[in-house]
Amino acid sequence: MSANDLIKTGERVAVAKSQMTVTPPRDWNKLSQRVGKKAETWTLDGERLNDISFFANIAPGEPLLRERSKKHDPLPKLQPNSLLTDIPEFLEGTYRSYHGLAVFNLGSSSPAKFMGEPAVRFSYEYVTPDELTRKGEAIATLRNGSLFMITFDAPKLHYFERNIEDYRALVATAAMN
Repeated sequence: MSANDLIKTGERVAVAKSQMTVTPPRDWNKLSQRVGKKAETWTLDGERLNDISFFANIAPGEPLLRERSKKHDPLPKLQPNSLLTDIPEFLEGTYRSYHGLAVFNLGSSSPAKFMGEPAVRFSYEYVTPDELTRKGEAIATLRNGSLFMITFDAPKLHYFERNIEDYRALVATAAMN
């Protein structure tokens, strides 16, 4: 068992084993367990309370998360012809399959800039199998056909509204090295 790592305020760090970096405006905890080869998750108060996930360099033909069973329970793969407007549905399909969700609703979606590139910012809400309603916000860009995305998921009650600005402040520091 490995311990979580403290990511200190003002410390520029590479995320998800990539060239994407962020400089957190406050301390975060990087979870030791990785949800995918090209992903990592940070939290403020504990896993599943206010999670930021970084996805970097997801190439066409790859899933966002580590597959449990490619044969019996495959996850959606990034398509070679994916557009920014396809990314919200890609995340939805991944979450539905990976987390066994019956309810997942995409909210608003708008053009944005992320790491100096055209991007899509979108919101979503879903109900977990244990009937907890979670809200999320994500920003994503495609660079040379590969996906770079940062998501924020938290329980709708209390944690989402309390920490959404912490997520947005962190996203604003994202850059490619």
